[in-house]
Amino acid sequence: MFVEAVKKAIVKLRQYAGRIPEDRLLLLLAIVVGLGCGLAAVLLKQLIHLFQWIMTGWFNTPSDSFLYFVYPGVGMLLAMLFVKYVVRDNIGHGVTRVLLAVSKNESKIRSHNMWSSLVASSATIGFGGSVGAEAPIVYTGAAIGSNVARVLGLSYKNMTILLGCGAAGAVAGIFKAPLAGVLFTLEILLFNLSMSSLLPFVVSSITATTVSYLFLGEMVQFENTISAFAMSNIPYYIVFGVICGFASLYFTRTTLSLEGWIKKIDNPYKRWLVSALSLGFLIFVFPPLYGEGYDVISALLNNDPENAVGTSFFQTYLTGKPWILPLFFFMVFIFKVFSMSFTNAGGGVGGTFGPTLFVGGILGFVVARSVNLSGFAVLPEDNFVLVGMAGLMAGVMQAPLTAIFLIAEITGGYVLLMPLIITSAASFATIRIFEPYSIYTKRIAKQGALLTHDSDHAVLTLLKTENLIERNFSKVLINQSLGEITEIISHSKRNIFPVVDSRNILQGIIYLDDLREVMFDRALYEKRNAYSFMKASPEYVTADESMDSVMKKFEYTGAWNLPVVDENRAYIGFVSKSKIFSAYREQLRQVSHD
Repeated sequence: MFVEAVKKAIVKLRQYAGRIPEDRLLLLLAIVVGLGCGLAAVLLKQLIHLFQWIMTGWFNTPSDSFLYFVYPGVGMLLAMLFVKYVVRDNIGHGVTRVLLAVSKNESKIRSHNMWSSLVASSATIGFGGSVGAEAPIVYTGAAIGSNVARVLGLSYKNMTILLGCGAAGAVAGIFKAPLAGVLFTLEILLFNLSMSSLLPFVVSSITATTVSYLFLGEMVQFENTISAFAMSNIPYYIVFGVICGFASLYFTRTTLSLEGWIKKIDNPYKRWLVSALSLGFLIFVFPPLYGEGYDVISALLNNDPENAVGTSFFQTYLTGKPWILPLFFFMVFIFKVFSMSFTNAGGGVGGTFGPTLFVGGILGFVVARSVNLSGFAVLPEDNFVLVGMAGLMAGVMQAPLTAIFLIAEITGGYVLLMPLIITSAASFATIRIFEPYSIYTKRIAKQGALLTHDSDHAVLTLLKTENLIERNFSKVLINQSLGEITEIISHSKRNIFPVVDSRNILQGIIYLDDLREVMFDRALYEKRNAYSFMKASPEYVTADESMDSVMKKFEYTGAWNLPVVDENRAYIGFVSKSKIFSAYREQLRQVSHD
């Protein structure tokens, strides 16, 4: 009865939605999606804080830090078991999976992603997993937008817009930063949107931010007194931006290498054990690696680095020795990448967004404190912590605008807008010399599934070769005679005939033009066979091959039709340039947001 009632309600919703003008409908749904994302962000933050309070709220002596060795592994195990036996789907690397959904799955995201990432990431981070909550909430928000659109039967174009509304609302809700939410979606997730599509994003972001303010209060993420910006420090911000660029390169490449290396351990429980022990040891030695680390950043912003060290056996060695403190935090910077990779590869669910901000803040403190101790200059350490967060974000995510305005919003002011711009631009320019892809897009660029600002490439990415295969070509066996071939031609409407053997392996192609002069000479019907007329195919195409690769084959062969085969070269059909052009025009019409 309940299922039937739900189905009837969905039908009525679709009928009602169909009577509302498209632009108004999208604005209404943007509000709905924003509300859902705001509530999801609030719920995730509260769950993480609850777990952390239960786990570590009573720590007050260095001996208690022994539990840092145990907690993260327990959280990773809970998340891994939840994903394996309840979700039964890969929900890691949320931002990357949203990008894949847009490019390869028509912006459709499974309904369980509206809640599964919340549960798994809250356990992972709440128990001390060294990852961020932002990627899971983005995946959650995008899933909310996608499923609202799917329930109402909206087009791919509108489903993509609502998916973007969900991502924008998620970032806005988790940080109370509406502008950053919009820019995050435009810079990182969606690339071919017109200005008219911005309004739903803005509405969703503002709605989610309002919900977050209502439940979590009006305080910004990092509330501190920002030091005044001095023009004389501009050269230092430029140099620091270059340092951030190289640090971003280290962060990106080390993360991907470590995760790839750890995942070579096939047994998931062995992988968890290795990761849990490694992570536990790192956090035991360097307590700032525990959890998201935003409390550490807050302490550094308030010029209290001694408190940022945490409950550690090494606290006594950090007092009275000025250079030991920046050295300690430099090691935290180095090993944060390791702790994050161990958490994700070992079964935990979390993102790289938070760790990127964390290592940027740590790097800013290390650089500023080192310069100050050297006596070369006097730099505002709190400012460099904030600017470092933007610099790493601009480099790792290759999203400088998002980095600039996110840091401005989560600190409650735009006093540091100039150094934020300088450092972010320098970091972005530096890493682009060595790495064309962000940490999110690098994972999928090699698959040919990455949407870009290039409209032609974006549309080709959305086209799937398997959907364009034509199968109405008449096959010819390699030993068939000219008479049998002529009979096949008489019943065919095509002028190309694939030649196969008894196992359906493609041997070549016969073109009708090559048979015109002999096909009516009956004296040759039994003397000539398919082998004597066939020609080698100029190229082969596979059903799962990217459209960009297929078009390159058409370009250098000059062909108008290419055969499609499987991995054993068994014949499947043909793909034609004319059909691709028709599909291209239709896809361009669907993705256009004007």
